[in-house]
This record gives sequence, structure tokens and C-alpha cells, in this order.
Amino acid sequence: MQWTQRFARTAPGVIGAVGAALALLALLGGLVTANQQSTKITRHDTVLAHTEPLANAAQRLYVALSTADAAASTAYLSGGIESPEVRIRYENALTDAAAALAEATTGAADAETRTILGRISAELPSYTGYVEAARANNRQGLPVGSAYLRQASALMQGSILKDAGELEQIRLAQLHRDQGAITGLPWWSVGVLVLLLAACGYGSWILLRHTNRWINPGVVAAGGLAVLALLWIGATTAATTAAIDTGATARFEKLAQARILAQQARTEETLQLITRGDLTASEKRFADSTTELRADLARLMSTDSAAAKAFSGWQDGHQKEVAAYLSNNYRGAVDQSIKADGTGSAAQFTALDTALQTELERTRQEVRDDVNTAGNALALSPLGTLALLLAAAGAVVVGVWPRLKEFL
Repeated sequence: MQWTQRFARTAPGVIGAVGAALALLALLGGLVTANQQSTKITRHDTVLAHTEPLANAAQRLYVALSTADAAASTAYLSGGIESPEVRIRYENALTDAAAALAEATTGAADAETRTILGRISAELPSYTGYVEAARANNRQGLPVGSAYLRQASALMQGSILKDAGELEQIRLAQLHRDQGAITGLPWWSVGVLVLLLAACGYGSWILLRHTNRWINPGVVAAGGLAVLALLWIGATTAATTAAIDTGATARFEKLAQARILAQQARTEETLQLITRGDLTASEKRFADSTTELRADLARLMSTDSAAAKAFSGWQDGHQKEVAAYLSNNYRGAVDQSIKADGTGSAAQFTALDTALQTELERTRQEVRDDVNTAGNALALSPLGTLALLLAAAGAVVVGVWPRLKEFL
């Protein structure tokens, strides 16, 4: 023990300690940087295989449930036996909702998500039961059918869709967190590498005092390799940030919100005819949804896009529908609402929803492509930075060993 303490105070002891410390710090830096870059690649894989599909499933669930509610109202307005097209739209929406619900349930790992999905699963059969009761009474011409349909829509709008909206926000927040983990600067790696550079500078000063040589090539090479590792980390961070922060995810959210707003407005439009009462409150809710939707479309689409044209046609059709209703032409208002061709509200709304869905799917693919691009930028970084810092540790040993041999 005493011999070790005496040796540590000698020139070879100090030189050996400096070399060992720098080599160990370089090895530590290699392990830290490789681990953090590998973690980023893991998060990239998680986004593509788990987070993004679940976020998409959540928005699909919300839209499918809203579509089913709007289709159920349209079918009721048809009177008696609804057209096959309307019935198929309702059934397809329920099928899409079931598929999205199953996908979302498969990936539910946290208690909050499982609770939300449990409530939706429990309430959805009640909703379909009310719709079928409304349908059965409507076929017999019994006015009580409208009460069942209003109850079904109240359950959907007041509870099921609120849960679906909460689920969508949870999934989108997780997507943002995972994307942030991919683009974020790995501070531990940067900290260790900056510490290594500082240690190389201080170690060079110590070696100068004990060897009378201004430069130790091995230590200088180690510092240069640490700088290269820092530059590599900075370059991959810049590349991943440029790839992911293109606004595609925000556009995806806005398009999903626009489609949801359209579905809500369409449901309101049909329910006001089923209720057959004062339109003041209903028209305000319809106007609130469509005003927000118009603003979203102005930001997301060009004025001559298919979605913008369909939205304008739908609004014109709605005004005709309201005018017919207020002039006591109820049948004309219903015909305008459910007409599936020409300038009918149903036809224009379908065109709008189709345009939004097409753009949503295109934007979703753009989000996935951006994440893939970020993954390509990260591909070699764990092995690359590890190799640089292993080389730095080797350079320290090669540079210090000749100086140490001079005393041995």
C-alpha cells in the first residue's frame, strides 16, 4: 500500500494514472454514446411498429364511431326501410370501429387506456341496441323511434366519443414523446465527450510537466476522435430533427380533427330533422363545428381542393335544407339532407369525408416516411461512435506508453 502511494507520486506513476484515466473515460464515453444512440433506434422501431399505428387506430376509432352515428341518423330519416347504401355505410362504420377498438386494445399497456377502452366496449352494445330499436319502430311508423335514436346519439356524443377523444389525445401525446426521444440531443453522451475533451486538455498539461513534451500525439488523437464523435452525434441529431419536425404529425392531427368536426356537424344536421323542433340551438352547434372546420380547411387545403369544394357544396345544401324546413316543407328538407347524388347534403358530405380521408392517409404515410428517414440517419451511429471512442482509448495507450517506458 505504501509502495503504491509512493509510486503514484513519481513521474511514471502520474503518467500511468493520466493514461489510465483518459483511456477509461474514452471507454465510458463509447459505452454511453452507443447506448443512447441504440436507444434512439429502439424508439424509432417502437414508433413504426407500435406508437404510430396505435395513434392511427385511435383516430380511426373516433371517426368510425362518428360515422356510424351520422349514418344511423341518415338511415332513420330515410323512413321505413332505409336504402342498402345507407345501411351498408352504418354497418361498415361499426366494423371499422370494432377493428380499431381491437387494435387499440391489443396495444393497451397502461391502466388509463384499458379503463377507457373498457368503457367504450361496454357502452357500444347499448348504442347499437338503441339504434336497432329506433330502426324497428321507424319501420312500423311509430314516432317513439326518434326517442330511441336521440338516446343512442346522446350516448354516443356524450360518453363514447368523449372516451374515444381522450384515447386519441393519449396516443398522440405518446407519439410526440417517442418522436421527441428520437430527435432529442443525447445530453449524457455530450456531457461525457465534453468531459473527455477537458480531461485530454488537462492530461496534456500534466504530461507536459512530467515529460517536457508539448504534444502527446496519442492524447491529441484521442481528443480529435472525441470531437469527431461529438460531430457525429450533432449531425445525427440535426438530421433526425430535420426529418421528423416537418409538420407532418401536426398536419395529421389537424386532418383527423377536421374529419371529426365534419362528422359531428353531419350528425347535428340530421338530428335536427329527426327532432323536428326549434333549430336555434342545433344550428348554433352546427355553425360552431363548421366554422372551426372551415378554418382548418383553409390552413390545410387550397381553395380549389376537392375537400374545399365539397365543403362549400355541403354548406349550400345545408342552407337549402334549413330554408325548406323553416318554410314547413319538411319532406323537401329531408330529401335535401339524405339525397346521395348531385347537390344533396349527403352527397357533398360524402365527397368531403372521402377527400379528408385520402389526405389523412397520405399524411400518415408521410409521418412514417419521416420516421424512417430519421432511422436511416441513426443506423450506423451506435457502432460508429463506439468505434471512434475505442480508437481514442487505444490512441491514449499508444501515446502514453512510450513516455512511461522512459522511466521504467
